[in-house]
Amino acid sequence: MNKPLLFSWLVALISTLGSLYFIEVLHYAPCTLCWYQRILMYPLAVILGIAFYRNDWKIYIYALPLSILGIIVSGYHTALQKIPYLQQFEKCQTGIPCSKDYLNWFGFITIPMMAFVAFTMITISLVILARKN
Repeated sequence: MNKPLLFSWLVALISTLGSLYFIEVLHYAPCTLCWYQRILMYPLAVILGIAFYRNDWKIYIYALPLSILGIIVSGYHTALQKIPYLQQFEKCQTGIPCSKDYLNWFGFITIPMMAFVAFTMITISLVILARKN
């Protein structure tokens, strides 16, 4: 069994289910950057699950670009929420502002921060998988 592939799939699956919980149960309306992060995370849950089932160890070729883009988008989104100076460059002009914090656990854990950590964990495990091959 390939542990990095299983780990990356579980992280993507938990992240997908968590984001669905936020929108469907807690009724948090996603901002534009949240949608971009979902667009990058949801396919990872599917393709990593299929790759794990089929023992496709070369999935990193397709999954790494999604997870790296996810790091960039969620990193920017986290910085937008935590650095007041950046809020003047906010592109979310309609609907929910991207700088809005629905939750702020321990003063620093926000939804984009959780996405950033998830994308980072997926990327690291996929790099480990790539180096094994």
